[in-house]
Amino acid sequence: MVDVQRPCSRPDCEQIAASLQCPTCLKLGKDSYFCGQDCFKKAWPTHKLIHKQLQPTTPHDPFPTFSYTGSVRPVYPLSPMRTLPDSIPRPDYATDGIPHSEQRLFRATNVHINSAEEIAAIREACKLGRKVLDIAGAALKPGVTSDSIDALVHDTCISIGAYPSPLNYYHFPKSVCVSVNEIICHGIPDQRKFVDGDIVNIDVSIYYKGVHADLNETYYVGDSALADADSVRLVETTRESLDKAIEIVKPGMPFRNIGDVIERHATANGCSVIRTYCGHGTNRLFHCPPNIPHYAKNKTPGVAKPGMTFTIEPMLALGTWKDKTWPDNWTSATTDGKRSAQFEHMLLVTETGVEVLTARTANSPGGPIPRIN
Repeated sequence: MVDVQRPCSRPDCEQIAASLQCPTCLKLGKDSYFCGQDCFKKAWPTHKLIHKQLQPTTPHDPFPTFSYTGSVRPVYPLSPMRTLPDSIPRPDYATDGIPHSEQRLFRATNVHINSAEEIAAIREACKLGRKVLDIAGAALKPGVTSDSIDALVHDTCISIGAYPSPLNYYHFPKSVCVSVNEIICHGIPDQRKFVDGDIVNIDVSIYYKGVHADLNETYYVGDSALADADSVRLVETTRESLDKAIEIVKPGMPFRNIGDVIERHATANGCSVIRTYCGHGTNRLFHCPPNIPHYAKNKTPGVAKPGMTFTIEPMLALGTWKDKTWPDNWTSATTDGKRSAQFEHMLLVTETGVEVLTARTANSPGGPIPRIN
């Protein structure tokens, strides 16, 4: 038997008797040998870049052993993280993925009251956020990929001088969240093509002139979705539950009351309310107090006061309210694989009531449709 001597793969190592193999390279079908753990650790910062080059370029499921709950599957490879011109102002997490300003806020009752100047900036950002969402929603049709929606959102943000808030937020790799059918929220745009019959949520957030705007809608894809009674019941009930919740917002309203209104309407229409995710404050920070649970009998503290801005964004499902997260650590699906829908508006509490900052316009795509009997 010939004793084959293999040189260490670390460029500055002169050892020629390396036997330790990189486990990731093994899975990807490449030979790489190191003379020991210490050498492997020292080489890792540059060696790991090879793994990206070796990833399959043909469409594939990156988690083939994962027990998915429904029919939707991720289709990789993901396109590279998109870049922006240096001229566009960035939130504090844009570089390292960590929202340091948010993490310094630790009291759930510390709800920011916006100044007149901040409110003016937030109004402007929300109008632009609506523009971005409307452009993305109008592009939905069978055969389009969620990655192309991400590219459209990203490029539109650049054109208006805004930063797409999801990009690199806790290392989220894309500029928008796109959630299909049983995906509740935080879907990562990939190469899957929308098909006739899908329902698709597009969740747009932008950072503009130092403040964030946040809104989303669920859309029907193709004629089959419009003819599916259960999908229509789900989507329209979710839309209505948001509208009903907004109606009660005014100074002095306890935040906990919002969930009572939403769950009452959801239950009356045979839907459940997702409990894991909630609405939130949005202003100079992407996510901050108050938390706005969407389910009944919650114990969230606090009341609405003039100058506060926050989102209400109910997520309803045709089956269970319980969720399961994919191995990408973002995509959240219903545990029974049944469909989920979501709608979100960003709101300003006024002296007498509420202003819907992200309201639809006469030209907004989508919109309510009649129930199917």
